Amino acid sequence: MSVVGLPTGARGPLVAAWVVLFLAVAGAATALWTGSGAGWGVAGTGTTVPVTLTAATPSGDLFPGGRADVLLTATNPNPSPVRLEALVLDTAQGIGGFAVDTGHSGCGVSALSYGSQTNGGIGWTLPARAGSVDGTLAIRLPSALTMSADAVNACQGARITVYLVVGS
Repeated sequence: MSVVGLPTGARGPLVAAWVVLFLAVAGAATALWTGSGAGWGVAGTGTTVPVTLTAATPSGDLFPGGRADVLLTATNPNPSPVRLEALVLDTAQGIGGFAVDTGHSGCGVSALSYGSQTNGGIGWTLPARAGSVDGTLAIRLPSALTMSADAVNACQGARITVYLVVGS
């Protein structure tokens, strides 16, 4: 290596300085990429707000001995998607989970039955809230509502409500 303008005796210390500088930089880079350490951190999670289910209604006419699809809407106020495993009858609402309009009070809900729904075992995923708009999902539960064959005539033309809750 020829360093122009330096006396011959000064070249050795200059080369040594360059070697030391190179090793220092290489050592720091190695420490940066291969270093290890330990420590801890704290992170928090938000609280999931319960989803809301509208009162469900049959999609069409229900008759003695027949079945009907049930329609409802699920609303998610959370900033991330929420998975529903099952939709089950909410027996704490109405009469055992059912209600009949007041004009058909003679229609006993004992003629009605609902089977827990799981969407074929895969459940439903509700979309997340986007900005100020809650995520919503329209849900159709095929043949979920049944009316027994011995339903009374007072049930003709009745509007039936099915109260559901998220289950597991």
